[in-house]
Amino acid sequence: MSDMDREGILSAWLERMTLRQKIGQMTMAERLSITPEDVKSHALGAILCGGGSHPGDNNVEDWIAMNDAYWQAAVGDEDSPGIPILVGVDAVHGHGNLKGATVFPHNIGLGAAGDPELVAEVARATAREFLASGLEWNFAPALSVVQNCKWGRSYESFGSDPELVATLGASYVEALQAEGVIGCVKHWVGDGGTWQGMDQGETTLPWEDLEATHIAPYYPSLEQGVMSVMVSFNSWNGDKCHGHRFLITELLKEKLGFDGIVLSDWDGIDYLDEDYGAAIRKSVNAGLDMFMISERWKEFIDTFERQVLEGHVDIARIDDAVRRILRTKLRYGLFDMPRPANRPGIGNADFACAAHRELARRAARQSQVLLKNEREALPLKRGQRILVAGKNAHNLGHQCGGWTVSWQGETGNDTIRGETIWEGIRALAPKAELSEGLDGSDADPERHDIAVVVIGEKPYAEGHGDIRPGDHVFVEAGSRINGLMNPLEAYAGTLVHSEVHPEDLACIRNIAARGIPVVTVLVSGRPLIVDEELASSSAFVASWLPGAEGRGVAEVLMGDYEFTGRLPTPWPGSEHKDGLLPKAGAVFPIGHGLRANSEPDVCNENAVATSPGEPRADVQTI
Repeated sequence: MSDMDREGILSAWLERMTLRQKIGQMTMAERLSITPEDVKSHALGAILCGGGSHPGDNNVEDWIAMNDAYWQAAVGDEDSPGIPILVGVDAVHGHGNLKGATVFPHNIGLGAAGDPELVAEVARATAREFLASGLEWNFAPALSVVQNCKWGRSYESFGSDPELVATLGASYVEALQAEGVIGCVKHWVGDGGTWQGMDQGETTLPWEDLEATHIAPYYPSLEQGVMSVMVSFNSWNGDKCHGHRFLITELLKEKLGFDGIVLSDWDGIDYLDEDYGAAIRKSVNAGLDMFMISERWKEFIDTFERQVLEGHVDIARIDDAVRRILRTKLRYGLFDMPRPANRPGIGNADFACAAHRELARRAARQSQVLLKNEREALPLKRGQRILVAGKNAHNLGHQCGGWTVSWQGETGNDTIRGETIWEGIRALAPKAELSEGLDGSDADPERHDIAVVVIGEKPYAEGHGDIRPGDHVFVEAGSRINGLMNPLEAYAGTLVHSEVHPEDLACIRNIAARGIPVVTVLVSGRPLIVDEELASSSAFVASWLPGAEGRGVAEVLMGDYEFTGRLPTPWPGSEHKDGLLPKAGAVFPIGHGLRANSEPDVCNENAVATSPGEPRADVQTI
C-alpha cells in the first residue's frame, strides 16, 4: 500500500469516528481493569499486561484465549467498533510475563557480550514466543544510557556508552519487527542520567550533553522504522518528559520525522499535575498519542472529553494522535490479520524450544566478564572437587532478576523453568558439591580443591532497585522538578555490597580462610562496590543477570568456552559511593575483560567499540 493510499484510508476513518471513539483509540488500559465488553463499548485502542499481569494459569492457551476475546470484542461483531486492538507486554529479556517462556540475560549482560547479531537472535526468539501467545506489541528495547549505577533500572540498559546502546538497540528493533512484532524504544528521554540515579528523577544537562549521550542512541532505531516510542517518567532540567512539547513534538515528531505512536509510561501523566484534567491536557498538547492507564481509564476518557469540549485540547491534535495510531495498525497489517488463534506461529513448537534455550545459554556464556584471575583459579577442571556456595548459586529467581514472571521478580526455583548455576556446574563436574546451607561453613581443604561462591543481589525492578541513603534524597529530587514523584521503597542505602549483603563476604572469607581458592561469581543488575570481595577472591566474575540457563555460566567457568565479555560500564570502587560511573580512576575501565587461558585484556571480536559519539549534524543547533 502506498503512503498516499494509506493516508486516504486514515482520513476516511477519522471522518466517521466520534470524539469518544477517538479518545478510546488513544486509551491503553491494563487487562486487570477491563473486560471484552469494555473494549467494545469504548472502542479502546490497546491493552497492556503489566509486569506479572497474566490470564488464568499463565500458560500459552490462556494468553491466546484472552487475546482472542479482546479481538472479537473489537472487530468480531456487527456492533463492534471495527478497529482491531493491540495487546502489549514488557518482554524485556524474553517473554518474561509468561511462565515457561525462555528467559534471556537482561540487557546489561547483552551489553557485556557486545554482539549485535546475538542481540538480533534474542529479539527474533523473543518475537516468536511473543507471537505464539497471540500478542503484537513489545515494549522493548530500552535505549537508556546508564550513568549512575545506583539507578534501579541499570540492568535494562545495554551500558554507559551511547554508541554501544545505539548499535545493540537498533539490532534488536530490526530483528523484532522483521519477525512480526511491533517494537517500542524507551524511555524518551534521559532516564539513565538522573541525579543520584533516582528512578523518575531529574536529569540536569545542557542540550548538547543530553543529545550526545541520551538522544543519539535513538537515531539508528528511528531510521530502522521503529513503530513506537515510550516517554520517560524523568524530568529534563525541571520539566517532566510526559509534558515536554519540545522533546515530544518539536524534536521527535517534527525534527526527526517520527510518524508512529508516542505513548506514555504506566500512569505517567499522573505526575504532571494533581488536577487530572490539567495533567491530561498538558500531556496531549505536548504530543502524547496513547495513554497507558492502569485502572482509571474510564475517568480518563470522561475527563479527556471534557477538556476537548471546554476548548483546552484542539480536535486537530486528537486527529493527529489517532491518525498515528491507525497508521501504525495499518502499517503493521493488523487490519488484515485473523483473530489471534488463527495466526501463523500461534502456540507453535518453537515456544521455549531447545534451540531458544541453547541461544539463552550462549547469551549467558558471552555475557560473562572475568575481572580477576589469580593462582590459575580459572578455568575449573572436571576432576576437581568443587564446593559451590553462596545464596545465588541455586536460585533461578535471583539469577533472572526483575521482570521475570512477576514485576519484581521471583525467589527460588518453583516458577521459572531453567537451570541454576549450581545445576550447570554439577552437570559438568561430577565431583562438585553444593554447600549445605549455602554459606560455605562445611568447606574442608581435605575434601575441596576449590570453591565457587555465587553472590549478589536479590531481584528488583524500577524504583525498588534504587540505592538511596535516605528519604532526604527523594525530597531534594522532588524539589528540583515541576511535577510530582512516586516514592518507592529503595533496595538499599549504599552500593557497598558488603554493607548490604554481609553474608556474601562472610561466605567468601570463611572458605578462603581455610586455604581453599575462591572463585566468586557476582549475580547483579549493575556494577557494585565489591573491593573486599575482590580482595578475598582468587578469581572474580561479573555474571550480571544471566537468565534461566545457568549452564552457560558453568561452561565458561569450566573452560569449555573462553571468557569474551567486556564491561559495558566502568566498575566503581570505594571512592565512587555516589554511584556516578567514573570516567577515570575506575577499578576496571569500560571494555575490560580478561581471558582465563590467554592474554590478560582482550576485545571480543564481535564487540561494538565503546567511544563517545558526536552530535548528529541536523540537531546540533536545536
